[in-house]
Amino acid sequence: MPHTVGAADLMGFAAATTEAHGVPPADARLLADTLVTAELWGHPSHGMLRLPWYLSRIESGATAAVASPQIVTDNGAVLVVDGRDGLGQVLADRAVTWGVERARRHGISAVAVRDSGHFGTAAYFTRKAAEQGCVALLATNASPAMAPWGGREKRVGTNPWSIAAPGGRYGTVVMDIANTAVARGKIYHAQERGEPIPEGWAADADGMPTTDPRRAIEGLILPMAGHKGYAISFMFDVLAGVLTGSAFGSSVVGPYHPSGRSGVGHLLICVDIRSMAEPAEFERRMVDLIEETKSTPAAPGTAEIFVPGEPEVRTAERLRTEGITVVDDTWASLARIADATAVRLPTAIPLTTPTPESAPESAPESAPESAPKSASEELSA
Repeated sequence: MPHTVGAADLMGFAAATTEAHGVPPADARLLADTLVTAELWGHPSHGMLRLPWYLSRIESGATAAVASPQIVTDNGAVLVVDGRDGLGQVLADRAVTWGVERARRHGISAVAVRDSGHFGTAAYFTRKAAEQGCVALLATNASPAMAPWGGREKRVGTNPWSIAAPGGRYGTVVMDIANTAVARGKIYHAQERGEPIPEGWAADADGMPTTDPRRAIEGLILPMAGHKGYAISFMFDVLAGVLTGSAFGSSVVGPYHPSGRSGVGHLLICVDIRSMAEPAEFERRMVDLIEETKSTPAAPGTAEIFVPGEPEVRTAERLRTEGITVVDDTWASLARIADATAVRLPTAIPLTTPTPESAPESAPESAPESAPKSASEELSA
């Protein structure tokens, strides 16, 4: 049966097992934080499911345990960095530091990272830039998942991207999407749960629609919005792969392969709000936009209008209290890691049935006044 554990326990386990693979403590905690934060946001497809993948790549030597990025070119506002096969999360986090600092100096910055690895949830990093007064766009490429429009072989990655901006008292407004009908991790998560996937997500190796996650993994993930999703994904490979000098197209290796250089590329663009507008005026305009959007009359069956990033706020609030549920297959993978590293598995939270007096309240009618913190920020608060 699934195991429900506290975020702090899960964080400690992920950090300790990562450190046991030779990753420096701060970097190990960062990787753990990205995974647990994804779980708290309600995206298990980018959570603990992926820890065994990352550790396997470190064990094989495909990913360097100690990131040692090297600057290729530095033109002030534009920085190109060779990631030298480091952990994608570590390199993306450093890109945010460089990007924000240079945006403050120049008004806008672009940080290109080549030869990196999969970095998990893009919103984790764009939120960090937004919290420091920037509007940020982060693009990355990925191993082939979809066929070019009209094709029947995988040649184009999901190539996800995120945009984040400060939203005043509403916290951070952020979108984070893959250009396929669904992120590939959601299909892996369905496979681990032993559940079918919805129609319209994928096709099998023969190009026939399928709801079987195993056949979908062997086959094709369908683009979002038909030919538009394919075109967007292609162009983000131009930005994240071709322009950065990294791998692109079918030469990118995904994190679920234990060996082979990943070659993933990232492009982070940060705009310092102060270079375009008074921060207070920008905040006022953002709040006006959010409130106008949220005041839209709801369609039948819809209780509330959300702005991008708001559902994650609500889910994180709930899961910090209820705990994070890890499905059987993922738990079995974590148990194998625990055995190999001599790190104790997280302790399951006893299940309780809420009484009418202790039942959780319904979701608040308005957005919280601050963005959801990362898991490590929450646990240290």
